[in-house]
Amino acid sequence: MTRYVLLFVGTDQRWQSQPQDDMKQMYDTIGKWWSELSAKGVIKGGEELERRSTATTVRRVNGTMKVSDGPFIESKEHVGGYAVIDVEDLDKAIAIAKTWPAGDVEVRPVVEH
Repeated sequence: MTRYVLLFVGTDQRWQSQPQDDMKQMYDTIGKWWSELSAKGVIKGGEELERRSTATTVRRVNGTMKVSDGPFIESKEHVGGYAVIDVEDLDKAIAIAKTWPAGDVEVRPVVEH
């Protein structure tokens, strides 16, 4: 088995522009997806992340670590959450990512040490 991280990518505007009822329905759908894969032992962990505006970045500048408010990079899309899955291969990880009900997914293998 190989571990992969599914990075759930989107924009704050996408979520903020949805009516409350649509948001509730989406979270219900996500909860069902998560529960089913967890019960099968596929999902090993993961979390939803707060909006990127809550980020704090710690960056090395000329050998000194500097702290600044905000995300590390400026982009329209950002990671809103992640799941760690354990599956046979990349094809299976991609198949699971395709079932994610809430938008785009980046699939990345975990480096095993």
